[in-house]
Amino acid sequence: MTTSTDSPSAQPDGTQAPPRRAGGSKPWWRRPWVVPLLFLAVAFVGFSLPPYLTGDEELARVPIPDGLAFYYPTLVAHVVFSSVAMVTGVFQVWPWFRGRFRAAHRVLGRVYVLAGCLPGGITGLVIAIHTPFGPVAQVSSSILAILWLAFTINGFRTARARRFADHRVWMIRSFTLTMSIISNRLWGALATILLSPRVDSTFQGSQIAFDHAISGLANWLGWTVPLFAVEAWLQWGRQRSRRNANRTRTSQR
Repeated sequence: MTTSTDSPSAQPDGTQAPPRRAGGSKPWWRRPWVVPLLFLAVAFVGFSLPPYLTGDEELARVPIPDGLAFYYPTLVAHVVFSSVAMVTGVFQVWPWFRGRFRAAHRVLGRVYVLAGCLPGGITGLVIAIHTPFGPVAQVSSSILAILWLAFTINGFRTARARRFADHRVWMIRSFTLTMSIISNRLWGALATILLSPRVDSTFQGSQIAFDHAISGLANWLGWTVPLFAVEAWLQWGRQRSRRNANRTRTSQR
């Protein structure tokens, strides 16, 4: 992800804003969401990644389908690449870091794309196609992987073309899907709590049906809700920019 304080920076809606001073418009401590976001990413990676570095399939947090020798190595690769994307992505969406450390931003941007999202998305698509959690989760995870790849590729291409406003919007979408695994886990925990009393009634005692329902709900809600929220925020930014532009034109008459 490449940006420059010499070029007009992007508003949340993707429009161009006047040039900002080096280091961004606000000091780092005036972005109260940065530290919690970084802590969340590091904590999630610290919890999720270590079991997959042992090479022991028994420690995997998802069941490994029988007869698919490639599944576990692909799963390990996906977890590693996605962890890289999560941690580097936090710095990429941090305005102060982008403005203050432009060279590091460019380097981390390439790491985010080439060692994070692209291999993470490709391995994620393979896992999605062969998921043991049923067709509902399969469709959701496949769409998620495809969109993750598409958003990231568009973000990379627009950066290379120096269309920094479009670049920022696409990368916001990409990072939203990068972090959606955390939302997935939260929805899964909530669905488990709410549906557990209905295992014997709704699911007729079938643990497989119950697991597939939980996974399907968590998969769909995990990425659609954050993405819809981000799109609403971007739309709000566009409307605010239009209002500000109209007020400016009116005052200049």
